[in-house]
Amino acid sequence: MVRKQMGQNKTPRVKNSRRVTTMERREYLGGRKRARVNSVGASVPSSPNQMQRERVQTLPRDDDGFIPGSIVRIQLQNFVTYDWVEFRPGPYLNMILGPNGTGKSSIAILGRASEISSFVKNDKETGYIEIELKGSKGERNLVIRRNLSAKTRSSTFTLNGQQTTGKEISNRMAKLNVQVGNLCSFLPQDKVSEFAQMTPQQLLRETQRAAGDTNLTEWHDTLITSGKEVKAIQERIKEEQESLRVMEERNAQLERDVARYQERMRIEKEIAVLRVLIPVNEYHEAKERYAEAKERQRELHGRVAKLRDKNAPVHAKREQLAAQYKEFEKAREKKKNASKAKFQQMKARWHESDHLENEAEDVTNKLVGLKRAEKDRAKKIKDLENQIRKMQDEIDNPPELEDLQAINNEIRQLNTDHNRTKNSMEELQDRQKANIDASAAEKAKIEEAMGQLQRLEDERHRKLENLRTWDRDHAEAVAWLRNNQSRFKMEVFEPPMICCNVPDKKFTNAVEACFNANQLKTLVAQCEEDYELLNRCLNDSNEAGLRKDARINTWFRPKVDHLGPPMSDEELKALNFDTYAIDKISCPDGLLWYLSREINLHRTAIALDGSKVNVANAMEAVSRIGPRGEGGGATFIAGKVINAVQRSRYGKRAAQNTTREVRPARNLVSSAADPEVKKRLDQTIQEARQTLEDINKGADTLATEEREIRAEDNQYKKKFGTLEGRKKKVIDTQNHLATLSAKIVTNRNKLKELESAPSADEERARLKRRLLELSKKRVKVSLEYTQLINAAVADQAAATRSGLEFLQVGANKNALEVLCQAKDTGYQRALAEFEEAHQIYVTLKADAKEKRDLSVALVRGMDQEFHDQFAKMEVDGSVHDRTVEELRADLEVQQANLEMIMQTNPGVIDQYEKRKADIAKLTKTLRAQERTNERLEREIKSARDNWQPALERLVESIGKKFSSAFDRIGCAGEIRISPHEDYDKWAIDILVKFRDTEKLQLLTGQRQSGGERSLTTILYLMSLTEEARTPFSLVDEINQGMDQRAERAVHNSMVEVTCKPDSCQYFLITPKLLPDLLYHERMKVLCVNNGDWLPEEKGIGNMMSLIDTFVRMRDRSTQTG
Repeated sequence: MVRKQMGQNKTPRVKNSRRVTTMERREYLGGRKRARVNSVGASVPSSPNQMQRERVQTLPRDDDGFIPGSIVRIQLQNFVTYDWVEFRPGPYLNMILGPNGTGKSSIAILGRASEISSFVKNDKETGYIEIELKGSKGERNLVIRRNLSAKTRSSTFTLNGQQTTGKEISNRMAKLNVQVGNLCSFLPQDKVSEFAQMTPQQLLRETQRAAGDTNLTEWHDTLITSGKEVKAIQERIKEEQESLRVMEERNAQLERDVARYQERMRIEKEIAVLRVLIPVNEYHEAKERYAEAKERQRELHGRVAKLRDKNAPVHAKREQLAAQYKEFEKAREKKKNASKAKFQQMKARWHESDHLENEAEDVTNKLVGLKRAEKDRAKKIKDLENQIRKMQDEIDNPPELEDLQAINNEIRQLNTDHNRTKNSMEELQDRQKANIDASAAEKAKIEEAMGQLQRLEDERHRKLENLRTWDRDHAEAVAWLRNNQSRFKMEVFEPPMICCNVPDKKFTNAVEACFNANQLKTLVAQCEEDYELLNRCLNDSNEAGLRKDARINTWFRPKVDHLGPPMSDEELKALNFDTYAIDKISCPDGLLWYLSREINLHRTAIALDGSKVNVANAMEAVSRIGPRGEGGGATFIAGKVINAVQRSRYGKRAAQNTTREVRPARNLVSSAADPEVKKRLDQTIQEARQTLEDINKGADTLATEEREIRAEDNQYKKKFGTLEGRKKKVIDTQNHLATLSAKIVTNRNKLKELESAPSADEERARLKRRLLELSKKRVKVSLEYTQLINAAVADQAAATRSGLEFLQVGANKNALEVLCQAKDTGYQRALAEFEEAHQIYVTLKADAKEKRDLSVALVRGMDQEFHDQFAKMEVDGSVHDRTVEELRADLEVQQANLEMIMQTNPGVIDQYEKRKADIAKLTKTLRAQERTNERLEREIKSARDNWQPALERLVESIGKKFSSAFDRIGCAGEIRISPHEDYDKWAIDILVKFRDTEKLQLLTGQRQSGGERSLTTILYLMSLTEEARTPFSLVDEINQGMDQRAERAVHNSMVEVTCKPDSCQYFLITPKLLPDLLYHERMKVLCVNNGDWLPEEKGIGNMMSLIDTFVRMRDRSTQTG
C-alpha cells in the first residue's frame, strides 16, 4: 500500500491490472476469446500459431518467459511519492498508466533530482529501492537493493541481502547486458529531446551497444583507436620520410666529399705508416751494414798489427836516418837564412841609393825652374794688390741704404693692422662652418625623411618588416639573401608573403587561406645546386649569421608532370565558381612551380558567393578519379568556407569533406602607408627645406663678407711684399759689404806671404848645399853595398857545403825508405784497407744509431692502432718485407695520389657522419613505425571485415523496419550509414519526411517539431527492439506531442513488435491512451491508482478484485440473458 500526502489527496496506490478503462475493456473483450488471467495479472498466449520465427538471443529465455536481466519485481519504500509499493512486470510489453503527478516515472526509478538524498520521500529519513532481476538460466535471481538517506549524499548497496559495492553491482548488470545509460534502450521522459539531439556518431554507438553483434562496439572501438593510431603514425611516417629523404639527399650530395675524405684519410694513414716504416727499415738495413762493417774492421785490424810487428827493425833504422836528416836540414836552413839576410841588406842599400839619386835629381830640377817661379810670384802679388784696391773702393763708397729699423717698424704696423683682418676672417670662417653644419644637418633631415617616405612606399620593405615582426629568423634570412643573391646560379625567390600579391582584393582572403604558415615563409630555389648552397648557408652553418637554433624553410623539387585542374573552365562556370586561385595571384614566373607543386593553387577553385555552389556536386567534381587512378581529391573555397575533399581508401571510396573557415588575410594584403606618419614626414621635409633656404641666404651674406676681407688681405700681401723687398735689398747690401771686408783681409794675408818669401839667390845657394849632401850619402851607401857582397859570397860557400851533407843523408834515408816501402807494401795496403773499413764502421755506426733514434721516436709518436699493427707486423715479419727503395716508391705513389685528391673540410665529414647516424636512427624508427602501421592496418582490416558487414546488416534490418513503420503512417523515413575516413566519425543518419512537399531531412533537435521528434524516436526504438540485446527497454511519455493518427499507429506497432515470442521486456510509461487501441495477451498493464481516499488495509481496493468482479457479473448477465 502506498500513501502520499498532497493537499487533500491521498497517496495513489499501484495495483497489477490487465485493463485500463471501460472503453478499452469493451474493445478488448468484443468478439475474442478471453485469455486466462493468472494471479499476478499477466496474460499468456492464447494460441501457439501467433508465435513468429525466433531470433537468436544473447541470453536464453527461461521457462517462466523472462530473459536473464529482465525485471521480475520492483519494491520501493519512502521513495519520492511512495510510502511502500511492490509490483511485478511481465516478460514482454509493460504499459504503466497513470495521470501526471502520480509517480509513474518514479516507479521506473527515474528520479529527476540532482542529488541522491532528494529521492527520499519528504519527512522521511531513509528509503530504499529494491529490484529483482532475472538470473541466468539455472541460477537464482539477483535482488539488488540501494539504501538511501536524506541526510547524506551517499548510498549503500546489497546484493541478495549481502553488503556490496556499486562497482560490483555495475559489473553484474553488465554481464546481463543491462544498458540503463543507452538512450536507444532506456529513454526516460527528460531524455526524449536528448535522443533527437544525439549526434549521428552517438546514435551509431548507442545502436551498436543496444543491438546487433555483441562484438560491434569492441570492433568499432578497435577501429577508432587503431585508426587514430594509424593516422598519427602515418603522419609521423610521412613527416619522418620527408625528413629522411631530405637528410639522404643532403648526405648523397656529400658522399663524394666523404669518399674523397675517407680515401684521403686512408692515404694519409698509409703515408704515415710508410714514413715510419722507411726509417725502421733504414735502421734495419743500416744495422745489418754496421754489423758487416764491424766484422770487417776487426779482421783488418788484426792483419795490420801482425805486419807492423814484422817490419819494426827496418822502421827503427828509418827513424834514426830521419832524425839525422832533420838535423842536417836545420843546419842547411841556418846557412841559407844567413845568406838571405846579407842579400836583404844589399837590397836595402840599393833602394837607399836609388832614393838619394831621385832626391838629387829633384834638387837639380828645382835649380833649373827657380827663375820661372820668381816671375809667377811677382804676378800674383800684383793681382792681389789690384783686387784689394777695388774691394776697398767699393767699401769706401757704399750705396745709399734705407733705415732697416724703419722698415721693420712699418712691417710690424702692417702686421698689427692685418691681425684685425685675420681675426675677422677666423670669425667669419667659424660662422661659415656653423652655416655649413646647419645646412648639412637640414639636408640629412631631408634625406632621412625622404628615405623613410620611400620605405613607407616600398611594399617589399613593409612586408619584410611584417615578416620580422612575425618571424625574425626568416626576416634575417631574407635580408641575407638580398645581399647575397649574386652567389646563386639562378634567382632564389623570397617567401610568397613578400614576393606574391593578389591584385584583385576580393580574392585576397581566399588565396591566402590556401597557404599554411610555413608555406608563406618558405624560400624557393630553382635548381638543386642553389638549394644545397641555400641550406648550407642558412641551416647547416652559421655563415648567414642567424641564431644557432634557427631553422629556415627552403624548397626545391625537379619539374615533372603533375595533375592539372580538377575541372574544365566550362565545369568551373557551371558550378558557379569564379576562378582557380593560381589565376588570381601575381608572382615571379619561376615561383609558379612551387605554387602548383606544393600549394596546389592550380587545383583550388574559388567562389566568392558560396550560396551559389552546390557543395555535393562540387565535391564530386573535384574528387573525380582519372583513367590512370590520378586525382581523387582537391580543395575548393565556397564563400567563407574552405573544403578539403578526399576519396576514402576503403569500400565505395566515397568522397569525404573537411571544412574550415576562411580567415581574413594578413600576409598577402598590400599594407598602405600610415597617413599620419607620411604627413609628419612631409612636414619635416618642408620645415627642413625652409630652414635650408634661410641658411643659404645667410651663406650668401657670409660670402660677401669673405670677399671684402679677402680684398683687404690681398692689399696687405702687396704692401708686405714691397716692404719685404726693400728690407731684403738693405740686408743683401750689408751682407755684400761684410763679405768684401772679409775678402780684403784674406787677400792681404796672401799678399804678405808672397812678399815675405825668400829671394831666388838664397834659394839657389840652399839647393846647391842640399845637392852636395846627397852626393856624400850616395858614396857611403856604395861602400857598404860592396862590403855586403863580399860577406854574401862567404856565406853562400858555407851553405853549399851544408847542403851537400844534407843531400847525402837524404839519399841514405830515401834508399832506406825504398827498402821499407818494398817490405811494407802489404802492410800499407792492409793499413789502408783497415782505415777505410774503420771509417766505414764509424760512419755506419753513427748512421745506425741516428736511424734507430729516429725510428724509435716515430714509432712512439704513433697512436695505439699503429702500435698494435706494428707489433703484429713484427711478429709475422712483414715489417721488413719491403726494401727501403720499395717503401720510398710506395710513399711517392701515395703522395701523388694524395695530391690528386682535393682537401675536404672536416666539418663536412662530421656533419655527414652525424646525419648518417640520424638517418640510421630515423630509418630504424621508420621501420618500427611501418611495422606498427602494418600491424594496425591488419587489425583495422580484420576488425572492419567483421564490423562493417555486421553493422550494415544491422542498419539494413533496422532501416527496413523503420521505413515500413513510416510508410504505415503515410510518411517517409530512412536510415543510412554515413562512412568517414575517421572511424569515430562514422554515423547513422535518420532522415524523415512528414509532408509530401518536403524532401527527406536529417533528424535534428531543431529542424523537426517535438511531436515529429517523438514519433521518429519511438519508431526508431521499435525498429531497434527486434535486434536488441538488452534484456529490457523503456520509453517514458514518448507519445506526447503526437497527433492521434500517429499515436495510434505507433501504439499498434509497438504492441505488434514487443509482444512477439522472441521480444525482450519493454516498458511504456504514458499518462493517457486513445480509445480502441490494439492490445495483446502477452502485454501487461500496470495502473497507478490515484484518489482522495485509499484504504490503509491491504487487499481493499485491489484492481484485480475489481476486474474479477466485473468479469463474473458480465458472465452472469450473459447467462441470464
